[in-house]
This record gives sequence, structure tokens and C-alpha cells, in this order.
Amino acid sequence: MAKLLDKQRYKCVLGAMQTVQAISRAISILHAGPGCAQKLSDSIGSSGYFSPNIFPCTSINEKDVVFGGAKKLDSTIANALKIIDADLYVVLTGCIPEIVGDDTEEVVSHFENAQKPVIYASTAGFKGNNYKGHEQVIDAIIDQLLEKSNETEEGLVNIWADIPYQDLFWLGNLRELEKLVAELGLKPNTIFGYNRGLENIRKIPKAQFNLLVSTWVQLSNMKKMEQKLGIPYLHYPTLPIGAFETTKFLRIVGEYVGVPKEKVKTVIDEHENYYYYLIKRYADMFLETRVMAKQSSIVADAQYSLGITKFLVNDLGLFPAKQFITDDTPKAYQSKIQEEFQNLNYGIKANVSFETDGFKIHQEIREHDYHGYPLVLGGYYEKEVTEEKFGHYLNISWPVQDKVVLDDSYVGYTGGIRLIEDIYSVAVQRWN
Repeated sequence: MAKLLDKQRYKCVLGAMQTVQAISRAISILHAGPGCAQKLSDSIGSSGYFSPNIFPCTSINEKDVVFGGAKKLDSTIANALKIIDADLYVVLTGCIPEIVGDDTEEVVSHFENAQKPVIYASTAGFKGNNYKGHEQVIDAIIDQLLEKSNETEEGLVNIWADIPYQDLFWLGNLRELEKLVAELGLKPNTIFGYNRGLENIRKIPKAQFNLLVSTWVQLSNMKKMEQKLGIPYLHYPTLPIGAFETTKFLRIVGEYVGVPKEKVKTVIDEHENYYYYLIKRYADMFLETRVMAKQSSIVADAQYSLGITKFLVNDLGLFPAKQFITDDTPKAYQSKIQEEFQNLNYGIKANVSFETDGFKIHQEIREHDYHGYPLVLGGYYEKEVTEEKFGHYLNISWPVQDKVVLDDSYVGYTGGIRLIEDIYSVAVQRWN
């Protein structure tokens, strides 16, 4: 019997075009059917220098299925190099050319001596989702652009975290991680967002280490860079939100790279003093609204479900109901992530479900006794079910339809304050 998947929270692998778009002056060349870019570019803030509406595309049809689309791809790449002023061209494959067996690698090899680099990634939609597609693009950069460096730049650290556009706060989060790492005296290097791009990609092999702030996405990329480029990596599995986790993050990074403990302590004290100053100013409000929302559920990918759960428990003292991870996390990573949900303050443990079916998630939310008004942080799909239970709802994960974020962040001390503001702005509305 056919199985229906209701309200999935991800796109097909070709959604990796958003990863390319987040690299300054990089453009996707799509070897796919017409309409793929339009269907996959529904994220807020996905226009810009290169909009998905103008991505070069072979727009393959029935004739190409029969005779192959290699010639059309060759001409599309050649014309893109002539017409479009980019620094990096990334060929992404859709379902049809991979089904019929087009040799994209061979076609792209024709342009190995082009003035600008042309690389390719295998992103047929049936191979998984856009989390996998993101990793495929990073793999393509590692395999086709980077070579091991004979020198290491002391203090240079490559930072890898959110998936661009899939995460509403990707840009602000990366910039905040850069600031925190820089305060330790290190030199952060990222390849996504404003004024990053090919120049920063070229710096990757010279880094002292890679810093991965992610539950599981890009972990395979870190291992590949360690093997091919000789770059060690530090894997921090929790998105640091708020004082408790950010302080832990700074200590671990500082210890890993050998930053003097006195310097790390100075950085932490300065941030914590201001953070708790703000918390104390609103202590009465937090105590009053605690009666209204005793338990919370997060419906998001592993990155946010874990990071926000730890923040709500460790910083705000709220109790977790069941948490839901919606990114189709590979089974090989699930047990490690589950362990992190058991590693909360006060001996609290959170029950987590790896579930991609929105219908099942909503059924569990409906049936759970939250002992008061529930607090649900999730995608726009959760708005209706939360209203049914007269709860507090905040849109923090894809799909996002009631929020516009330019460069705001939930990472770090300042990000924790922003999240507190957003949560309690919703809660206090019940008083009015």
C-alpha cells in the first residue's frame, strides 16, 4: 500500500542550488528539466545578484531523454561563461540526465582550462534531500578545487554551520560564530554570505583546523578534508544558543586551539555579565509567564531541535515535552543525537522523535498533555495545531511564512536574547 508523507520539511537534492547561491558570485548551471529552479526557490530572501529565475538551465525534454543532453549541457556552460559575470560556476544535475546516463563529469572536463573554475555536483533529486545536496556541493569544492597546502596559517579556522536558506537565520548565525571565534584571537574563515566566495574558498587548505557546528550535516565533509587536505576538525554538535551553551562552546574551542584560559574567561565574563543583566531586568515577567507554558516542543531539523531544547532547559528552566527532528537524519547519526538530548541540566532528559511525517507529529502534539498552554517552536505547519491547543507558537524552522529575517541570529549570547524576546513577545500577547 502506498505511503503518504504529509508536510515534509525538506526539498530534493537539487535544492543544493541554494548552497551555491549563498557563495558570493557563484552561480548554478542546472542540467535539469524546465521549472526545477522555480519550484525549489521558494525561500524568503533567495533573490540577489543571481536569482534562481535566471540560473542557466539545459531545460532538457523528451528528445534529450532519447538522444542524451550532453551537447546541450556543453553549449549551456559555454554560453554561461560568456554571458554571466561570476567567479565560480557549479553544474548541478537533476533527475532526468542521471536516469538516462549523461556523463556530466566528462562534459565539465571540457572547461578545465576556462578562465573561471567550473565544477559539478551530482544532485539528482531522487538521491535524498537538500541536506545531502549541501554536502554534495561541499564535496565538489573539496574534490575539484582544493589541494593540500604546504603551509598552515596559525589561527585560521574554517567555520561550517547552518545550511543557507533552509535555515532562516543562516547568515546571522555564521556572522555571530565568526565574532565569537575572533574574540578568542582566531581568524575565522567562512565561504557563505556577503563578501565571501572564491577567495575564502582558496584559503580553506591553509586553515589550522575546521570548526563544525552541526549535529550531523557536513560531518562527512570534515572527514574528507582531514583525509585529503590534512586539516583536523573540531565537531561541536550543538548550536550554541544562550549563555550556558555559548560559554561551553568558547571553553571547548579555546582549549582545543590552546587559547590561554584567562583570555577565554575574560571574553565569557564580559558577555555573561551583560546577558544576565538583561535577564534580571525581566525576571518577574519570566516567572509570571512560566505558569502559562510549562512544557515545550520543538519541530525542526536536528540542529535547531537540539540547540533550542538545550537553551529552553538550561537557560530558561522550561521542561521539554517530546521534541521532533524533521530532516530525515541518517540512522548512523541518530543515537549520538539522542544522547545529546539526555545531556541536559538538572537531570532532565528529553524524549526525541525522528519523524518526517507532519501528520504524525501533529497527532502527537494534539494528544500530549502539556499541563497548561503548550509552547511550540516549529515550521509554519505547526501554527494551526498550536492554536487548536491555545498554545504559544513561534516560527523558527522551514517553512517560514510569518517572519522576515535579514541578518538576525539565534546563535551566541545575543542570539539567546533575541530568541527570548521572540518567545516572550508571543507569550505576553495573551495578557492583552
